[in-house]
Amino acid sequence: MRRKDAQVIHFMKKTIILIPSRLSASRLPNKPLLKINNKSLINHVYEKGQSTKIGEVYVATGDNKIFEEVIKNNGKSILTKKDHLTGTDRIHEAYDQLNRNDIDYVINLQGDEPLIDTNDIVNLNNLAIQHNSEIATLACKLETKNIENKNVVKVICNENIKKNKISSAKEFLRSVKNEKIENIYHHIGIYIYKVTTLKKFVGLKQSPNEISLKLEQLRALDNNIKIDVVFANSIPVGVDTNEDFLEIKKLMEYKS
Repeated sequence: MRRKDAQVIHFMKKTIILIPSRLSASRLPNKPLLKINNKSLINHVYEKGQSTKIGEVYVATGDNKIFEEVIKNNGKSILTKKDHLTGTDRIHEAYDQLNRNDIDYVINLQGDEPLIDTNDIVNLNNLAIQHNSEIATLACKLETKNIENKNVVKVICNENIKKNKISSAKEFLRSVKNEKIENIYHHIGIYIYKVTTLKKFVGLKQSPNEISLKLEQLRALDNNIKIDVVFANSIPVGVDTNEDFLEIKKLMEYKS
């Protein structure tokens, strides 16, 4: 395909960003409403999504408090069922509620990573469209200190994504036994789905691997759905515990 043709196809594709959010996180309850610089975590992430200028941004939530928090800050939110097995199931319901037929791709942006680099999100969107990906996600350099950290999800790719920018995932895992594994990276929990693949994914049963490791992306791999991995230059800090929150709060308040 000629470069000009690829650019035309790219601009014809339309992406929206959906941010799944809930209050009932076991390790840090009410996480989305915690404030940094007088702004809730969920609204920081919402604004990060907007700043990419990729497309419309919505928070998908089953909690009225989150819905109201986004709306009162002039954001867009969709109220879903409260109980969903995964964030992807939640964004699928939100997509259905929008009742749109002009969307080609949906980005699932995690609501607890307010420091994710907008350039990495834009690059993920562009490369996924360029490669006609079914599902694509981000990964960055795996720091030595995180090799044994089970809260840091790892992804093994077929090729060196730092050099090639994109490759397909072979495996996602939490713990690593062999430190000399090639092409292993720190997975970042953001996904872009082709709409047809999103519909297919939520129609599949949770796989034993998914349930065992609590990694929903394994449902795709276990059903032979390819996941492309795009290299991210930044290492975002997720908020899973109160210690994470205090660390990220300190970082963001220092920057401001």
